[in-house]
Amino acid sequence: MTRRPVESSRPTHTRTTPPPPTTEPTSACQGAVVHVIDVANDELALVPALCVATGAVLRIEHIGPGEVTNDSPDLVEQRYEAGIVQIRMIRPGTVVVTIVQNGTPHDITVVVR
Repeated sequence: MTRRPVESSRPTHTRTTPPPPTTEPTSACQGAVVHVIDVANDELALVPALCVATGAVLRIEHIGPGEVTNDSPDLVEQRYEAGIVQIRMIRPGTVVVTIVQNGTPHDITVVVR
């Protein structure tokens, strides 16, 4: 003899409201992107610290030779050509890039993951 399940006369309810948002932080790190800073138009004091993946490039435009330095030449490849400095992040770590704008040095911290 087999028993059949008893059916309830109550309707079943499904959740119609979305679940609450998670409180886990999202990653602020960008991928292997090209981040452009235009020294002629951007206020360097307002440029935030960056978090990028290995392979990312910091491209600094409208800058003279010798006006961009970094404190970690073992973590980056930096080159200058025709008013543009390109800094490729080749290893994980933290790099401080110093850009001179109108005679004032500005430090930008770049965390490379």
